[in-house]
Amino acid sequence: MIYPLVRDLALHGVPVKVTCRVVGFTPQAYYKWCTNPVSDRDWSDAYLVDAAREIHADDPEFGYRFITDALEDDYAIRASENRVQRLCSSHGIFSVLAKKKGRKARPGEPVHDDLVRREFSARAPNELWLADITEHRTDEGKLYCCAVKDVFSNRIVGYSIDERMKASLAVAALRNAVGLRNPSGTIVHSDRGSQFRAGKFVRTLRNNGLVGSMGRTGTCADNAAMESFFALLQKNVLDRQRWSTREELRLAIVYWIERTYHRRRRHIYFR
Repeated sequence: MIYPLVRDLALHGVPVKVTCRVVGFTPQAYYKWCTNPVSDRDWSDAYLVDAAREIHADDPEFGYRFITDALEDDYAIRASENRVQRLCSSHGIFSVLAKKKGRKARPGEPVHDDLVRREFSARAPNELWLADITEHRTDEGKLYCCAVKDVFSNRIVGYSIDERMKASLAVAALRNAVGLRNPSGTIVHSDRGSQFRAGKFVRTLRNNGLVGSMGRTGTCADNAAMESFFALLQKNVLDRQRWSTREELRLAIVYWIERTYHRRRRHIYFR
């Protein structure tokens, strides 16, 4: 902040050497700044902050940890959580769910109307899909699974598993379902979790001709048909033993969905 002052005083006739001696640095440092007024680090920070603002605009619930993940996934910017936290804090980029003294965090606003209203029935394939996320602990940490279920057949038409509960987890599950079924006009019903309200998830719905729907906050009955699948997963896989690694649990989930849930449980199958 001092270097521009030295330049301004020089334009008014005050020698550079005199100003540098008064403020306590060498003329060489000033002239070095003149050749490169903005450092590479400053440019890097500015680019990171600009990307963080775009990510936060897509999903205001994102705090610095989720922003750090999104920077690497969407912008190929690798930065430590400490650096992202420092820059977000200095530029006022905070999650809307950040706790403030004397206040309770408010749930995020829905980005879709509730088109299902607890009527979990469909007359044809790809008419209504349900989406939700579950989590379970391992000795390495939590593992998250997002699944998409076709109400007509009760089949899981898409799912993804990751160690972080990011918007990309929900997007990957939805893309998996779209690639398998190639639907059009399908209603995709979910809760009001930040992953399903994120801009990238909403864009994926729109770009594939799907229609979003959301239940109320804290009302599990608004997505009860999906909760029933996760209850089966909990009983048959997650709670059967203590899981040492995420990879061990991931393989167990995939094996149960593909072999047991789809092939051995009674469903109305179709081609």
